[in-house]
Amino acid sequence: MADTILLIDDDESLRRVTEYNLSEAGFDVIPASSGQKGLDLFNKKNPNLVITDVKLGDMDGLEVLAAIKTESPETPVIVITAFGSIEMAVKAMHEGAFNFITKPFDRDTLRLSCTKALELSSLRSQKQQLADEVNRLTGTSGMETANSAMAELLETALRVASSEATVLITGESGTGKEVLARLVHQHSPRKGGPMVAVNCTAIPDNLIESELFGHVKGAFTGAIANRKGRFQTADQGTLFLDEIGELKMDMQAKLLRTIQEREVEPVGSDRTEKVDVRIIAATNKDLHEEVAKGRFREDLYYRLSVIPLHIPPLRDRREDIPALANHFLKKLAAPRGVKFSDKVMSLLKMYDWPGNIRELQNTVERSLILRKGTIIGPADISLPTAKSSEVPEIPDIPPDGISLEDIEKGLILKALEKSGGNRSQAARLLKIPRHVFIYRLEKFGIKSGT
Repeated sequence: MADTILLIDDDESLRRVTEYNLSEAGFDVIPASSGQKGLDLFNKKNPNLVITDVKLGDMDGLEVLAAIKTESPETPVIVITAFGSIEMAVKAMHEGAFNFITKPFDRDTLRLSCTKALELSSLRSQKQQLADEVNRLTGTSGMETANSAMAELLETALRVASSEATVLITGESGTGKEVLARLVHQHSPRKGGPMVAVNCTAIPDNLIESELFGHVKGAFTGAIANRKGRFQTADQGTLFLDEIGELKMDMQAKLLRTIQEREVEPVGSDRTEKVDVRIIAATNKDLHEEVAKGRFREDLYYRLSVIPLHIPPLRDRREDIPALANHFLKKLAAPRGVKFSDKVMSLLKMYDWPGNIRELQNTVERSLILRKGTIIGPADISLPTAKSSEVPEIPDIPPDGISLEDIEKGLILKALEKSGGNRSQAARLLKIPRHVFIYRLEKFGIKSGT
Protein backbone atom coordinates (compact mmCIF):
# COMPACT_ATOMS: atom_id res chain seq x y z
CA MET A 1 0.00 0.00 0.00
CA ALA A 2 1.41 3.37 -1.09
CA ASP A 3 2.24 6.06 1.45
CA THR A 4 -0.18 9.01 1.40
CA ILE A 5 1.16 12.56 1.07
CA LEU A 6 -0.96 15.66 1.70
CA LEU A 7 0.29 18.45 -0.59
CA ILE A 8 -0.77 21.98 0.42
CA ASP A 9 0.05 24.76 -2.07
CA ASP A 10 -2.08 27.65 -3.39
CA ASP A 11 -0.05 27.80 -6.64
CA GLU A 12 -2.15 25.55 -8.87
CA SER A 13 0.44 24.99 -11.61
CA LEU A 14 3.23 24.11 -9.18
CA ARG A 15 0.85 21.97 -7.14
CA ARG A 16 -0.09 19.94 -10.21
CA VAL A 17 3.53 19.46 -11.28
CA THR A 18 4.55 18.39 -7.77
CA GLU A 19 1.54 16.07 -7.50
CA TYR A 20 2.47 14.44 -10.82
CA ASN A 21 6.13 13.99 -9.85
CA LEU A 22 5.27 12.42 -6.49
CA SER A 23 2.61 10.18 -8.05
CA GLU A 24 5.18 8.98 -10.58
CA ALA A 25 7.42 8.05 -7.64
CA GLY A 26 4.69 5.78 -6.28
CA PHE A 27 3.13 8.04 -3.66
CA ASP A 28 -0.61 8.59 -3.21
CA VAL A 29 -1.00 12.38 -3.28
CA ILE A 30 -3.89 14.38 -1.80
CA PRO A 31 -3.82 17.99 -3.11
CA ALA A 32 -5.11 20.99 -1.16
CA SER A 33 -5.29 24.58 -2.46
CA SER A 34 -5.34 26.35 0.92
CA GLY A 35 -4.19 25.94 4.48
CA GLN A 36 -7.68 25.39 5.88
CA LYS A 37 -8.57 22.85 3.19
CA GLY A 38 -5.30 21.12 3.95
CA LEU A 39 -6.09 20.90 7.67
CA ASP A 40 -9.60 19.59 6.93
CA LEU A 41 -8.16 16.90 4.64
CA PHE A 42 -5.51 16.08 7.21
CA ASN A 43 -8.17 15.30 9.81
CA LYS A 44 -10.22 13.26 7.33
CA LYS A 45 -7.50 11.35 5.47
CA ASN A 46 -4.78 10.93 8.12
CA PRO A 47 -1.86 11.09 5.63
CA ASN A 48 1.59 9.65 6.29
CA LEU A 49 3.37 12.89 5.31
CA VAL A 50 2.48 16.55 4.76
CA ILE A 51 4.14 18.98 2.35
CA THR A 52 3.12 22.62 2.76
CA ASP A 53 4.16 25.89 1.18
CA VAL A 54 4.95 28.76 3.55
CA LYS A 55 2.99 31.39 1.62
CA LEU A 56 -0.65 30.31 1.40
CA GLY A 57 -3.62 32.45 0.51
CA ASP A 58 -5.57 32.09 3.73
CA MET A 59 -2.94 31.34 6.34
CA ASP A 60 0.78 30.99 6.98
CA GLY A 61 2.34 27.60 6.22
CA LEU A 62 4.09 27.65 9.58
CA GLU A 63 0.65 27.94 11.20
CA VAL A 64 -0.37 24.83 9.28
CA LEU A 65 2.80 23.12 10.53
CA ALA A 66 2.03 24.07 14.14
CA ALA A 67 -1.58 22.87 13.85
CA ILE A 68 -0.52 19.51 12.43
CA LYS A 69 2.16 19.00 15.07
CA THR A 70 -0.36 19.81 17.79
CA GLU A 71 -2.83 17.28 16.40
CA SER A 72 -0.32 14.59 15.39
CA PRO A 73 3.28 15.15 16.58
CA GLU A 74 4.51 11.97 14.88
CA THR A 75 3.44 13.04 11.36
CA PRO A 76 6.44 14.39 9.40
CA VAL A 77 6.01 17.75 7.65
CA ILE A 78 8.17 19.15 4.84
CA VAL A 79 8.04 22.93 4.35
CA ILE A 80 8.68 24.45 0.90
CA THR A 81 9.01 28.13 0.00
CA ALA A 82 10.26 30.52 -2.65
CA PHE A 83 11.22 33.00 0.06
CA GLY A 84 13.90 31.04 1.86
CA SER A 85 15.90 32.53 4.67
CA ILE A 86 17.99 31.11 7.48
CA GLU A 87 15.64 32.65 10.03
CA MET A 88 12.57 31.05 8.44
CA ALA A 89 14.29 27.68 8.12
CA VAL A 90 15.31 27.74 11.77
CA LYS A 91 11.77 28.67 12.79
CA ALA A 92 10.29 25.85 10.70
CA MET A 93 12.67 23.28 12.14
CA HIS A 94 11.99 24.60 15.64
CA GLU A 95 8.26 24.08 15.04
CA GLY A 96 8.98 20.45 14.15
CA ALA A 97 9.43 20.41 10.36
CA PHE A 98 11.31 17.40 9.02
CA ASN A 99 12.93 19.46 6.25
CA PHE A 100 12.89 22.95 4.72
CA ILE A 101 13.23 23.08 0.92
CA THR A 102 13.67 26.28 -1.09
CA LYS A 103 12.10 26.70 -4.54
CA PRO A 104 13.05 25.97 -7.24
CA PHE A 105 13.93 22.37 -6.43
CA ASP A 106 14.38 19.36 -8.68
CA ARG A 107 12.03 16.41 -8.36
CA ASP A 108 14.72 14.06 -7.01
CA THR A 109 15.43 16.38 -4.07
CA LEU A 110 11.79 16.36 -3.01
CA ARG A 111 11.36 12.63 -3.62
CA LEU A 112 14.45 11.81 -1.55
CA SER A 113 13.29 14.06 1.29
CA CYS A 114 9.86 12.39 1.26
CA THR A 115 11.40 8.91 1.30
CA LYS A 116 13.68 9.76 4.22
CA ALA A 117 10.85 11.37 6.20
CA LEU A 118 8.59 8.34 5.71
CA GLU A 119 11.36 5.87 6.56
CA LEU A 120 12.16 7.71 9.79
CA SER A 121 8.49 7.96 10.70
CA SER A 122 8.01 4.23 10.08
CA LEU A 123 11.08 3.36 12.15
CA ARG A 124 9.88 5.51 15.05
CA SER A 125 6.43 3.92 14.87
CA GLN A 126 7.85 0.40 14.88
CA LYS A 127 10.26 1.28 17.66
CA GLN A 128 7.38 2.57 19.77
CA GLN A 129 5.40 -0.60 19.07
CA LEU A 130 8.38 -2.67 20.16
CA ALA A 131 8.84 -0.56 23.29
CA ASP A 132 5.14 -0.95 24.09
CA GLU A 133 5.45 -4.70 23.65
CA VAL A 134 8.52 -4.82 25.89
CA ASN A 135 6.65 -2.84 28.51
CA ARG A 136 3.57 -5.04 28.25
CA LEU A 137 5.49 -8.30 28.58
CA THR A 138 7.75 -7.06 31.37
CA GLY A 139 4.92 -5.52 33.36
CA THR A 140 5.97 -1.97 32.59
CA SER A 141 3.20 -1.08 30.14
CA GLY A 142 2.77 2.62 29.52
CA MET A 143 6.33 3.61 30.35
CA GLU A 144 9.35 4.39 28.21
CA THR A 145 12.93 3.89 29.25
CA ALA A 146 14.91 7.01 30.09
CA ASN A 147 18.16 5.10 29.60
CA SER A 148 20.06 5.62 26.34
CA ALA A 149 21.49 2.09 26.30
CA MET A 150 18.01 0.56 26.64
CA ALA A 151 16.63 2.86 23.95
CA GLU A 152 19.44 1.85 21.61
CA LEU A 153 18.81 -1.80 22.44
CA LEU A 154 15.16 -1.50 21.41
CA GLU A 155 16.08 0.15 18.13
CA THR A 156 18.67 -2.53 17.35
CA ALA A 157 16.23 -5.31 18.28
CA LEU A 158 13.71 -3.86 15.85
CA ARG A 159 16.23 -3.92 13.02
CA VAL A 160 17.33 -7.44 13.93
CA ALA A 161 13.77 -8.75 14.05
CA SER A 162 13.19 -8.45 10.32
CA SER A 163 16.29 -10.49 9.44
CA GLU A 164 17.13 -14.19 9.71
CA ALA A 165 20.39 -13.55 11.55
CA THR A 166 21.29 -15.56 14.64
CA VAL A 167 21.07 -13.45 17.79
CA LEU A 168 23.04 -13.74 21.03
CA ILE A 169 21.44 -11.95 23.98
CA THR A 170 23.66 -11.30 26.97
CA GLY A 171 22.78 -9.92 30.36
CA GLU A 172 22.48 -10.79 34.00
CA SER A 173 19.68 -12.94 35.42
CA GLY A 174 16.41 -11.06 35.74
CA THR A 175 17.10 -8.51 33.00
CA GLY A 176 14.54 -10.01 30.59
CA LYS A 177 16.55 -11.98 28.03
CA GLU A 178 13.69 -14.32 27.14
CA VAL A 179 11.30 -11.38 26.88
CA LEU A 180 13.60 -9.73 24.36
CA ALA A 181 13.94 -13.01 22.44
CA ARG A 182 10.15 -13.30 22.20
CA LEU A 183 9.93 -9.72 20.96
CA VAL A 184 12.44 -10.39 18.19
CA HIS A 185 10.37 -13.43 17.19
CA GLN A 186 7.06 -11.56 17.35
CA HIS A 187 8.35 -8.82 15.04
CA SER A 188 10.02 -11.21 12.59
CA PRO A 189 8.74 -12.88 9.41
CA ARG A 190 8.53 -16.06 11.52
CA LYS A 191 5.97 -14.64 13.94
CA GLY A 192 3.34 -17.00 12.52
CA GLY A 193 5.49 -19.98 13.49
CA PRO A 194 6.27 -21.41 16.93
CA MET A 195 8.57 -19.84 19.50
CA VAL A 196 10.17 -22.69 21.45
CA ALA A 197 12.26 -21.96 24.55
CA VAL A 198 14.84 -24.33 26.03
CA ASN A 199 16.66 -23.69 29.31
CA CYS A 200 19.93 -25.55 28.88
CA THR A 201 20.51 -25.70 32.65
CA ALA A 202 17.13 -27.29 33.39
CA ILE A 203 17.73 -30.47 31.38
CA PRO A 204 20.02 -33.27 32.66
CA ASP A 205 23.16 -33.86 30.59
CA ASN A 206 22.05 -37.37 29.62
CA LEU A 207 18.75 -36.06 28.20
CA ILE A 208 19.77 -32.81 26.52
CA GLU A 209 20.57 -34.41 23.14
CA SER A 210 17.21 -36.16 22.99
CA GLU A 211 15.45 -32.99 24.15
CA LEU A 212 17.03 -30.90 21.39
CA PHE A 213 17.14 -33.34 18.48
CA GLY A 214 14.50 -35.94 19.37
CA HIS A 215 14.86 -39.74 19.44
CA VAL A 216 13.49 -42.86 17.82
CA LYS A 217 11.77 -45.74 19.51
CA GLY A 218 14.24 -47.99 21.33
CA ALA A 219 17.07 -45.46 21.26
CA PHE A 220 17.53 -45.89 25.02
CA THR A 221 15.72 -47.31 28.03
CA GLY A 222 12.35 -45.61 28.27
CA ALA A 223 12.23 -44.53 24.61
CA ILE A 224 8.94 -46.31 23.91
CA ALA A 225 8.03 -44.17 20.89
CA ASN A 226 9.50 -41.76 18.39
CA ARG A 227 9.69 -38.25 19.80
CA LYS A 228 10.38 -34.91 18.16
CA GLY A 229 13.03 -32.67 19.64
CA ARG A 230 12.83 -28.93 20.21
CA PHE A 231 14.43 -28.22 16.83
CA GLN A 232 11.69 -30.13 15.00
CA THR A 233 9.00 -28.52 17.17
CA ALA A 234 10.35 -25.06 16.32
CA ASP A 235 10.40 -25.73 12.55
CA GLN A 236 9.36 -22.60 10.59
CA GLY A 237 9.74 -20.62 13.80
CA THR A 238 12.32 -19.59 16.40
CA LEU A 239 14.29 -21.68 18.89
CA PHE A 240 15.42 -19.83 22.01
CA LEU A 241 18.39 -21.48 23.73
CA ASP A 242 18.66 -19.95 27.19
CA GLU A 243 21.87 -20.28 29.23
CA ILE A 244 23.73 -21.53 26.17
CA GLY A 245 27.02 -21.11 28.03
CA GLU A 246 26.19 -24.14 30.19
CA LEU A 247 26.25 -26.67 27.33
CA LYS A 248 28.97 -29.33 27.51
CA MET A 249 31.59 -29.38 24.75
CA ASP A 250 30.20 -32.51 23.05
CA MET A 251 26.75 -30.94 22.79
CA GLN A 252 28.29 -27.73 21.52
CA ALA A 253 29.79 -29.68 18.61
CA LYS A 254 26.43 -31.29 17.76
CA LEU A 255 24.66 -27.95 18.02
CA LEU A 256 27.21 -26.35 15.71
CA ARG A 257 26.68 -29.06 13.10
CA THR A 258 22.90 -28.63 13.31
CA ILE A 259 23.16 -24.87 12.81
CA GLN A 260 25.57 -25.25 9.89
CA GLU A 261 23.76 -28.06 8.08
CA ARG A 262 20.22 -27.05 9.08
CA GLU A 263 19.42 -30.66 9.87
CA VAL A 264 19.14 -32.83 12.97
CA GLU A 265 19.90 -36.46 13.64
CA PRO A 266 17.54 -37.89 16.28
CA VAL A 267 19.14 -40.08 18.95
CA GLY A 268 19.18 -43.70 17.76
CA SER A 269 18.55 -42.81 14.12
CA ASP A 270 20.91 -43.06 11.16
CA ARG A 271 18.91 -40.53 9.16
CA THR A 272 18.87 -36.76 9.32
CA GLU A 273 15.87 -34.44 9.16
CA LYS A 274 15.89 -30.96 7.63
CA VAL A 275 14.79 -28.14 9.93
CA ASP A 276 14.10 -24.48 9.23
CA VAL A 277 14.73 -22.68 12.49
CA ARG A 278 16.03 -19.29 13.55
CA ILE A 279 18.31 -19.47 16.58
CA ILE A 280 18.28 -16.93 19.39
CA ALA A 281 20.64 -17.79 22.24
CA ALA A 282 21.11 -16.15 25.62
CA THR A 283 23.62 -16.30 28.43
CA ASN A 284 24.67 -14.48 31.58
CA LYS A 285 28.29 -15.47 30.93
CA ASP A 286 31.01 -13.71 28.97
CA LEU A 287 31.30 -16.27 26.16
CA HIS A 288 34.41 -14.60 24.75
CA GLU A 289 36.14 -15.28 28.04
CA GLU A 290 34.71 -18.82 28.11
CA VAL A 291 36.28 -19.36 24.69
CA ALA A 292 39.63 -18.09 25.96
CA LYS A 293 39.44 -20.55 28.86
CA GLY A 294 38.62 -23.45 26.55
CA ARG A 295 35.10 -23.95 27.91
CA PHE A 296 33.20 -22.82 24.83
CA ARG A 297 33.84 -23.52 21.16
CA GLU A 298 35.08 -20.49 19.28
CA ASP A 299 33.39 -21.55 16.03
CA LEU A 300 30.05 -21.94 17.79
CA TYR A 301 30.50 -18.59 19.51
CA TYR A 302 30.89 -16.82 16.17
CA ARG A 303 27.93 -18.73 14.73
CA LEU A 304 25.72 -17.59 17.58
CA SER A 305 26.88 -13.99 17.95
CA VAL A 306 26.11 -12.69 14.45
CA ILE A 307 23.97 -10.06 16.15
CA PRO A 308 24.87 -9.44 19.82
CA LEU A 309 22.31 -7.72 22.04
CA HIS A 310 23.35 -6.74 25.55
CA ILE A 311 20.68 -5.90 28.14
CA PRO A 312 22.11 -3.54 30.76
CA PRO A 313 21.57 -4.46 34.42
CA LEU A 314 19.14 -2.37 36.44
CA ARG A 315 21.98 -0.73 38.39
CA ASP A 316 23.17 0.79 35.09
CA ARG A 317 19.76 2.31 34.39
CA ARG A 318 18.87 3.74 37.78
CA GLU A 319 16.90 6.54 36.16
CA ASP A 320 14.23 3.94 35.31
CA ILE A 321 13.86 2.63 38.88
CA PRO A 322 11.29 5.17 40.22
CA ALA A 323 8.97 4.64 37.25
CA LEU A 324 9.37 0.86 37.46
CA ALA A 325 8.72 0.80 41.21
CA ASN A 326 5.61 2.96 40.89
CA HIS A 327 4.34 0.85 38.04
CA PHE A 328 4.75 -2.36 40.03
CA LEU A 329 2.68 -0.75 42.79
CA LYS A 330 -0.07 -0.15 40.27
CA LYS A 331 0.29 -3.61 38.74
CA LEU A 332 0.00 -5.22 42.18
CA ALA A 333 -3.26 -3.34 42.78
CA ALA A 334 -2.02 -1.14 45.61
CA PRO A 335 -4.86 0.69 47.41
CA ARG A 336 -5.46 4.31 46.43
CA GLY A 337 -2.98 6.69 48.04
CA VAL A 338 -0.27 4.12 48.72
CA LYS A 339 3.10 5.38 47.56
CA PHE A 340 6.81 5.30 48.34
CA SER A 341 8.39 7.99 50.48
CA ASP A 342 11.19 10.06 48.98
CA LYS A 343 13.64 8.31 51.31
CA VAL A 344 12.58 4.89 50.02
CA MET A 345 12.95 6.04 46.41
CA SER A 346 16.48 7.14 47.21
CA LEU A 347 17.22 3.75 48.77
CA LEU A 348 15.80 1.94 45.74
CA LYS A 349 17.99 3.98 43.41
CA MET A 350 21.09 3.37 45.54
CA TYR A 351 20.67 -0.41 45.72
CA ASP A 352 22.56 -2.51 43.15
CA TRP A 353 19.70 -4.94 42.29
CA PRO A 354 21.69 -8.12 41.61
CA GLY A 355 18.36 -9.77 40.71
CA ASN A 356 17.48 -6.86 38.44
CA ILE A 357 13.85 -6.16 37.47
CA ARG A 358 12.63 -9.45 38.90
CA GLU A 359 14.09 -8.57 42.30
CA LEU A 360 12.65 -5.05 42.15
CA GLN A 361 9.16 -6.40 41.55
CA ASN A 362 9.50 -8.85 44.44
CA THR A 363 10.72 -6.06 46.71
CA VAL A 364 7.79 -3.83 45.80
CA GLU A 365 5.34 -6.68 46.42
CA ARG A 366 6.90 -7.44 49.81
CA SER A 367 6.83 -3.80 50.89
CA LEU A 368 3.19 -3.52 49.86
CA ILE A 369 2.31 -6.45 52.13
CA LEU A 370 4.42 -5.29 55.10
CA ARG A 371 3.56 -1.56 54.99
CA LYS A 372 2.01 0.01 58.09
CA GLY A 373 0.27 2.89 56.34
CA THR A 374 -0.30 4.55 52.99
CA ILE A 375 3.29 5.80 52.81
CA ILE A 376 5.84 3.03 52.33
CA GLY A 377 8.82 4.08 54.43
CA PRO A 378 12.32 2.66 55.05
CA ALA A 379 10.98 0.41 57.84
CA ASP A 380 8.60 -1.25 55.36
CA ILE A 381 11.25 -2.19 52.88
CA SER A 382 14.08 -4.66 53.34
CA LEU A 383 17.22 -4.41 51.22
CA PRO A 384 20.40 -6.40 51.96
CA THR A 385 22.87 -3.77 53.05
CA ALA A 386 25.78 -5.94 51.97
CA LYS A 387 24.68 -5.53 48.37
CA SER A 388 23.92 -1.85 48.49
CA SER A 389 25.97 0.44 46.29
CA GLU A 390 29.21 1.55 47.80
CA VAL A 391 30.17 5.04 46.73
CA PRO A 392 33.82 5.04 45.62
CA GLU A 393 36.12 7.92 46.35
CA ILE A 394 35.75 10.46 43.59
CA PRO A 395 36.87 14.04 43.18
CA ASP A 396 34.49 16.80 44.21
CA ILE A 397 32.14 18.03 41.51
CA PRO A 398 33.13 21.62 40.59
CA PRO A 399 30.49 24.38 40.69
CA ASP A 400 30.26 24.50 36.89
CA GLY A 401 29.68 20.73 36.67
CA ILE A 402 31.64 17.85 35.20
CA SER A 403 31.19 15.55 32.19
CA LEU A 404 30.41 11.96 33.19
CA GLU A 405 31.28 10.79 29.67
CA ASP A 406 34.71 12.44 29.91
CA ILE A 407 35.37 10.59 33.18
CA GLU A 408 34.25 7.28 31.66
CA LYS A 409 36.37 7.83 28.55
CA GLY A 410 39.36 8.73 30.73
CA LEU A 411 39.00 5.53 32.78
CA ILE A 412 38.82 3.47 29.59
CA LEU A 413 41.98 5.10 28.22
CA LYS A 414 43.79 4.53 31.54
CA ALA A 415 42.74 0.87 31.58
CA LEU A 416 44.01 0.42 28.02
CA GLU A 417 47.28 2.10 28.91
CA LYS A 418 47.72 -0.07 32.00
CA SER A 419 46.91 -3.25 30.05
CA GLY A 420 49.17 -2.41 27.13
CA GLY A 421 46.19 -2.12 24.80
CA ASN A 422 44.79 -5.56 25.66
CA ARG A 423 41.00 -5.25 25.59
CA SER A 424 40.27 -8.32 27.70
CA GLN A 425 42.67 -7.24 30.44
CA ALA A 426 41.39 -3.66 30.34
CA ALA A 427 37.81 -4.92 30.70
CA ARG A 428 38.83 -6.98 33.75
CA LEU A 429 40.47 -3.91 35.31
CA LEU A 430 37.18 -2.03 34.95
CA LYS A 431 35.19 -5.09 36.12
CA ILE A 432 32.94 -5.20 33.07
CA PRO A 433 32.43 -7.92 30.41
CA ARG A 434 34.65 -7.68 27.34
CA HIS A 435 31.73 -7.14 24.94
CA VAL A 436 30.49 -4.23 27.07
CA PHE A 437 34.01 -2.76 27.06
CA ILE A 438 34.17 -3.05 23.24
CA TYR A 439 30.76 -1.36 22.96
CA ARG A 440 32.08 1.57 24.96
CA LEU A 441 35.24 1.75 22.84
CA GLU A 442 33.03 2.10 19.77
CA LYS A 443 30.79 4.61 21.57
CA PHE A 444 33.74 6.93 22.25
CA GLY A 445 35.54 6.16 18.97
CA ILE A 446 38.60 4.81 20.78
CA LYS A 447 41.00 2.73 18.70
CA SER A 448 42.85 -0.03 20.53
CA GLY A 449 44.66 -3.33 20.15
CA THR A 450 43.14 -6.78 20.58
